[in-house]
Amino acid sequence: MTNQKQSLFKKIPSVDRLLMSPGLKDISSSYPRSLVLNAIHQVLDELRIYIQKGKISKVSELSLESVSGQVAERLKEISRPSLRPVINATGVIVHTNLGRSVLAESVLKKFRPLAGGYSNLEYNLDQGKRGSRYTHVESILKELTSAEAAMVVNNNAAAVLISLETLAKGREVVVSRGQLVEIGGSFRIPAVMQKSGAKMVEVGATNKTHLWDYEEVIGPETALLLKVHTSNYQIVGFTEEVPLTGLVELGKRYTIPVMEDLGSGCLVDFSKYGLVKEPTVKETLDQGADLVTFSGDKLLGGPQAGIILGRKDVVEAIKKNPLNRALRIDKLTLLALEETLRMYRDESAVLREIPTLRMICQPYKSLAKKAERLLKLVGKMKTANFSLELADGNSRPGGGALPLSELPSRLLCMVPGKLSCQFMETWLRSYDPPVIGRVEKETVLLDVRTIQDRELKVVADAIRKLAKMK
Repeated sequence: MTNQKQSLFKKIPSVDRLLMSPGLKDISSSYPRSLVLNAIHQVLDELRIYIQKGKISKVSELSLESVSGQVAERLKEISRPSLRPVINATGVIVHTNLGRSVLAESVLKKFRPLAGGYSNLEYNLDQGKRGSRYTHVESILKELTSAEAAMVVNNNAAAVLISLETLAKGREVVVSRGQLVEIGGSFRIPAVMQKSGAKMVEVGATNKTHLWDYEEVIGPETALLLKVHTSNYQIVGFTEEVPLTGLVELGKRYTIPVMEDLGSGCLVDFSKYGLVKEPTVKETLDQGADLVTFSGDKLLGGPQAGIILGRKDVVEAIKKNPLNRALRIDKLTLLALEETLRMYRDESAVLREIPTLRMICQPYKSLAKKAERLLKLVGKMKTANFSLELADGNSRPGGGALPLSELPSRLLCMVPGKLSCQFMETWLRSYDPPVIGRVEKETVLLDVRTIQDRELKVVADAIRKLAKMK
């Protein structure tokens, strides 16, 4: 070790000096002592490594003021919660990585009294004894969809898993090859089916499946006919699939139940608002499906949940499955789902009050005004770091829903100057709160469709700070 390095090591402030330093003394009372010590040791360990590697060569970099400042910054970092709010400026409405659907204000208002106290989660107030958690959403689901029975688990993959395990464990489930979908995180229908203990029987080809393909393989071991709605992709061109009504008729002929996994099921017909037609849950049940599963977030706009609807005897059998306890949802999810569902009693209110649906159906004209408002909030800037301009672009529903839908939107474009596109995107992502945009053609794009009105000023402040950076 050189004399210079030895000298630098001796200049590193001690733990006691740092604890008593003006820079830390005032703020350390705001943190637990163990956390302060943890931050100090992390910074001191790094300084030793930097000296050893030659990254620190000046004594000034080891001054008490400099090191205490580093510790203060480290304290902020390690005390910050891991799960944090972010601003979604990507234009992807149901963004799986950013928490999917945004809950309605009326839902959020109900959280405090229920989360901060006790509730009748599994208590029958009329009878004064234990009840079922499913009663809180079953009646409203039956009302909105005309289903005979309903239950809810923690997500749609779980809904498919428990349904298959209940109805077809050790027996055969017939499904079209063109419907063996993969959902987020590389989870695939065949893998879920394998876990359920059911035996998958593939029929047809990737692009074409006929009714006779199903009938050809029906035998004594056939327990279920499964239809999977390809909500996250579409096959176009030379294609054909068996409509649900045809599958239901075949099931009745052989006394075999029919199940449809809608994936991102919806209760509103989006085609009335100029979007691609998606089968609604009620339409699917009206066509005779014995069982329907779908997500509680995505196009429904509620919390993550897996909803199971259908024939009473089938749903009741699923409720009795011991696996149900491992997959059940908690009181806060039930609260959010019930309050979201209650809004569906008034379709016009749904489009106003449920953020996911409001963003999907928001017209271009209002988005253009919103973009102008954001630009006005940023104000005039004298900077060579980047330039700003407004441009047309497209948003997406996201969440594996409406895969062919592109929603015309208005974007605030940050065109690189002295600052590179990569630097700006990273800086915005590290802002507090993080602003998550998208990058296209070496330009940072901020799509106003997914920026909430209350967030516009925060985004404008972030842009102004970035403009002043030297």
